[in-house]
Amino acid sequence: MSDADANSRRDDIWVEKYRPQSFEDVAGQSDITNQLSTYVEDNNLPNLMFSGPAGTGKTTSAEIIAKEVYGDDWSDNFVELNASDDRGIDVVRDRIKSFARSSIGDYDHRLIFLDEADSLTDDAQSALRRTMEQFSNNVRFILSCNYSSQIIDPIQSRCSLYRFTPLSDESVASRLEEIADMEDVEYTEEGIDALVYASNGDMRRAVNSLQAASSASDVVDEDSVYQITATARPDEIRNMIQSALDGDYIDSRDQLTTLMFERGISGGDILEQLHRLIWDFDLSDGVVVDLADQIGEVDYRIRMGADTQMQLQALLARLAKQQ
Repeated sequence: MSDADANSRRDDIWVEKYRPQSFEDVAGQSDITNQLSTYVEDNNLPNLMFSGPAGTGKTTSAEIIAKEVYGDDWSDNFVELNASDDRGIDVVRDRIKSFARSSIGDYDHRLIFLDEADSLTDDAQSALRRTMEQFSNNVRFILSCNYSSQIIDPIQSRCSLYRFTPLSDESVASRLEEIADMEDVEYTEEGIDALVYASNGDMRRAVNSLQAASSASDVVDEDSVYQITATARPDEIRNMIQSALDGDYIDSRDQLTTLMFERGISGGDILEQLHRLIWDFDLSDGVVVDLADQIGEVDYRIRMGADTQMQLQALLARLAKQQ
């Protein structure tokens, strides 16, 4: 690869470069995109609510709707706001109302996309509900959130809810291979598998990790991926837990210390990976249920501010003690 090609690879942001431009290109959400396409074709777009984890196509689907409805004029009739940046009531009263009141030209309505809407305060959501009522004739809202339960019922009842699910391993792997081939990136099958594992159903994270790994190494392989994503190998997590299950607490604690302080992997990521791998052990259903319960308790305590290392060590100690 020439230096010019390498510089071009670093300058382009692949997540944007390869963002799907049509409903057919959105991976892993065919049932949802088919329904959204029908709304557009029938010119009967309701207020929408997209719920689901990051990197599953919510923002992309909203932009595709705008492009399908408005064509080249889509950027003039579509506004994207991030509720996590402006959590107060002013963002609803000022920015949303200002856009809603502006001229809509030759179109029946304009589109307001409010990302991370579950970050809005209750007062802001109440104001948003009134705005949705006031401008129902000329504005359609698309709300995106991780948890629809955080949205007040009066807003939910005014929207058609679509739940985006984490993407399958096959969908992520297929897209990564397509991008790697188009960018002339050399990769191994193990490297793609590692990207799929590290992304955990998040296409945006997978594509970003592919670009980072390709910039850091001539070949996107297993080693480069786990290094660039600061992710523990599945076997490392399994070995740490197996040591605890075998009653060797000291060894499992030392492995945890290596992962956290020599490899720089966060305790939260280690716990999340452990939760994904608990069924890989030769354990009875009762033991797995108890382990899942303990993982949930540790996760709660960490989120409440408890020391991460201490909580993970205590989890390992409980596993070693019960054997």
